[in-house]
Amino acid sequence: MMRNLVNGAVGGALATAVYSAMLMAADRAGLLEEPPPRRFARLPLAGRDKPKQGENVLGTIAHFAFGSSCGSVLGLLSAGQRVPVPIGTAYGLLVWYFGRQGLAPSIGAHAPVPKDRPGRQAALLAGHLLWGTALALALNRLRTEKTPLTTELAPRVREHVPTPEPASAR
Repeated sequence: MMRNLVNGAVGGALATAVYSAMLMAADRAGLLEEPPPRRFARLPLAGRDKPKQGENVLGTIAHFAFGSSCGSVLGLLSAGQRVPVPIGTAYGLLVWYFGRQGLAPSIGAHAPVPKDRPGRQAALLAGHLLWGTALALALNRLRTEKTPLTTELAPRVREHVPTPEPASAR
């Protein structure tokens, strides 16, 4: 169980790095007014309407902590088994939904999805789908049993396939 938790946290951190790269590209394209991690980091600071020194570092730490903790949940739920990529992608969608519809608006970090800019929401949604996909791939790579899926199926297939007789036996 502990290994699944750690693998999930590591996978979440790796997926967050991929997502962060996508956020940087979206920010440079002008789709984000301000990256969400920076805005979350500014919340506990006095005078949170103005940029503060160190908020980028604090935002990055908070972003990776959140990504790792969400990854550890999927790591625990997967119990060390392979995570189908569509399940990881759906998990990313779930994290986006609860973050953008629940957490962010409730603490005043961002407006709910219907009141936010569509381009911004599209970038954040795409980023979370990418995060979930990367998380599933990382978890599958980090899982303890390294046998490929084809060898797991091979014994069952061999039971049903007749073996041909050698030519010399005929």
